[in-house]
Amino acid sequence: MSVSGQQAGTADAESASTLPALTPGPAAGLEIVDAWLAEHADDLVRWRRHIHANPELSRAEFATTEFVGEWLTKAGLDYEVLPGGTGIVCDLGPTDRPRIALRADMDALPMQEFTGLPFSSTAPGVSHACGHDAHTTVLLGAALALAEAEETLPVGVRLIFQPAEEVMPGGALDAVAAGAMVGVDRIFALHCDPRLEVGKIGLRTGAITSAADTVELILDSPGGHTSRPHLTSDLVYAIGTVITGLPGLLSRRVDPRTSTVMVWGAVSAGKAPNAIPQTGMLTGTVRTGDHATWELLEPLVREIVEGLLAPTGVRFQLNYKRGVPPVVNDPISVAMFENSILAMGPEALADTPQSGGGEDFSWYLEEAPGAMARLGVWSGEGEQLDLHQPTFDIDERALEVGVRTLTGIVLHA
Repeated sequence: MSVSGQQAGTADAESASTLPALTPGPAAGLEIVDAWLAEHADDLVRWRRHIHANPELSRAEFATTEFVGEWLTKAGLDYEVLPGGTGIVCDLGPTDRPRIALRADMDALPMQEFTGLPFSSTAPGVSHACGHDAHTTVLLGAALALAEAEETLPVGVRLIFQPAEEVMPGGALDAVAAGAMVGVDRIFALHCDPRLEVGKIGLRTGAITSAADTVELILDSPGGHTSRPHLTSDLVYAIGTVITGLPGLLSRRVDPRTSTVMVWGAVSAGKAPNAIPQTGMLTGTVRTGDHATWELLEPLVREIVEGLLAPTGVRFQLNYKRGVPPVVNDPISVAMFENSILAMGPEALADTPQSGGGEDFSWYLEEAPGAMARLGVWSGEGEQLDLHQPTFDIDERALEVGVRTLTGIVLHA
């Protein structure tokens, strides 16, 4: 599949010399990438372990930014650091053709690591428990491989090393505001999947992640004695009404095919068994796989909460915090992913279910079409550890698979 639309015409020998030089086919670039990987596969592992041992929290990825920048400079690539001082945007390839963006996130989680690895986190309470060290390494490897194959590239390439994916609404908004998507025709990304065996890439058309919003409900009443609830507003009863009523009514007001779910994560109110408390709080998340539904959720939640609490007499403040929209893969971008994956063999392509998690890659898709795929990082043996667990780790053979996938998207474009 081509995003350039360039076609090779026919001409006789006399006129051929007047035609512009045609870009070499993907085979030439793929050979260069293969040669680069043969020489630098061990470097990928070293880079990933260095980043893993030196994790940095959102918007504090200064050393990681410097590390990536140094290797881009060694490859002869110019880049710009994003305005916040962390994150990088780098262009290569032709400037007179469509441009494909490749994105990786760089930040770590505020979580202690318990893997016991020799390259474990050296930062107390901070770790790459979501695989962003692998994401950054894969994109860096793809960047350096494509730099060597630059003369063969059929499209322009923009590399986006993004900070702050782990904090809502996400550092992708900062990158977009800085112009990272200006001139970009399509964008692609990989995300580690510990449920998928190494060597496989999981792909689906449509929503692959969910929108994720936060609901915070603060309630207050005059309080009183539990023997006389009729003389006050029973705050705990009101909380119970919302705990069960809001998720239940949402499930009746929203099409179930949109994979919309509301779950409470924390509740607090009172201390004494014989006193009706004056204050309480509920917090939870609302998730959906449908972009149109995401736009409707905030006013719908407000309407339901107001209706549930009106008979109780309890006052409330609803803080609805919009997070990120769902990542919705468009069919053309999925087909481009497939071309790259199938070049590694039919066994490399796998289906993947929609995740209920949120991903700020979705903000880029508000600017241009694109797709995200799942990079298998499970060794195929032993326990399948989940993301955001302190014992999470990857099979490092996935790094080379990731580089082949991202470079293949560009070279087959």
